[in-house]
Amino acid sequence: MPRPGVALEKLGFLTIGLFDRDDPGPGHRTTLEIIELGERLGFDSAWVRHRHLQYGISSPVAVLAAASQRTSRIELGTAVIPLGWENPLRLAEDLATVDILSGGRLNPGMSVGPPMRFDDVKEALYPDTADREDFSHERVARLLRFVAGEPAASFSGTEGFEQFSDRVQPYSPGLRGRMWYGAGSLASARWAGEHGMNLLTSSVVKAEESEDFAEVQRSQVLAFRAAHPLGDAARVSQGLVVIPTDSATAAQRAKYEAYVAARTPRTASPVGPARMMFARDLLGPSGQIAESLYAHAAFREVAEVAFALPFTFEHADYVQILTDMAGKLGPALGWQPRR
Repeated sequence: MPRPGVALEKLGFLTIGLFDRDDPGPGHRTTLEIIELGERLGFDSAWVRHRHLQYGISSPVAVLAAASQRTSRIELGTAVIPLGWENPLRLAEDLATVDILSGGRLNPGMSVGPPMRFDDVKEALYPDTADREDFSHERVARLLRFVAGEPAASFSGTEGFEQFSDRVQPYSPGLRGRMWYGAGSLASARWAGEHGMNLLTSSVVKAEESEDFAEVQRSQVLAFRAAHPLGDAARVSQGLVVIPTDSATAAQRAKYEAYVAARTPRTASPVGPARMMFARDLLGPSGQIAESLYAHAAFREVAEVAFALPFTFEHADYVQILTDMAGKLGPALGWQPRR
C-alpha cells in the first residue's frame, strides 16, 4: 500500500473529453491526442468519462475503439458507463469488439441506477417500457454474464448458409477480469466485491459511517475487499482531482487556483438528503500533493490511481498537468513511467 518508500504501482488519468456544440470534431480529436500523450509519457491507463445529452463524450466505447488504433500499450477504461442507458447484450458486443481491437487493453467501468434526469428523457429512451425497466444491480449482472460467455440465446448452429452462436461474439476471454464498478456507497462496494469486479472509488461518496471523505472512501475499499473472493488482492483504483503545478505558468496557476476555490465550499459537509460528499481537489507542487496523498486514509489502501483532469481547462493545460503527473508527481510516489 502506498506510503513513503512503498511505490505506487499504476498511474492513470481520466478525461471528460469536452467539445464545442457547433464544431464537435476538434474536441474528440484532442481527446485522442491526450490519450496518445499519456502513452508517450508512460501512464499505465487512460480513462474517459461518459456524458449523455451534454458536450462531453457520449460514446466512450467508440472513442476508445479509435484510441486503440493510435496506441499499443496503455490500458483504456470507461469511468463510468451508466447502464440505465444501455442494453447489456448490445453493450457486451461492443465491449468485446473493442477489447479484441485493443489487444486486451479495455477496462470497462460502469454504474447503475435510473438515467440522470430520467423524467426528461424517458419518452425518448424507453417510450414503451420506462415504468418496467430494471435499473438495479441485476443490469450489471446481466452484462457480466454475457461478457463471461454465458448463453445469450437458446440456439447455436447452422441455419441455411449462416452460423449462429449462443453467446456474445466476439468472445474476449480476459475481459471479465477487467470489469470495474464505480461505487459511491458501502452497499455498492460490497456488491462489486461479491461479484468479483474491480472497484473504481468515486470522488463523490455517500457519508454513511463518517463525515470525513477519506475515511468514507477507505471504508468502501475495505468493505469491497472483505466481500471479494481475492480479498486484499482485489484491484481498487482511487479517483481524485489532482492538479500539479510544477511547470505551470503564472496564468495557469491563477486559473487552477480559481477553479479549486470555486469547488471547495461543496466539500465542507454532506450535501442533500442522500448525504453525498465531494472530494477536495489537490493543487500545488508535486511534492506537496504527494504529502497530502500519503496522509489520505483511502490512498494508503490502494496500489493504483486514475487522477481526474479538471473539466473545463484548455488542451495546453492538460498537457502541462499530465507532463507534471508523469514526470514529477508519479516519481514522488515511487512510480516509474512505462515505456
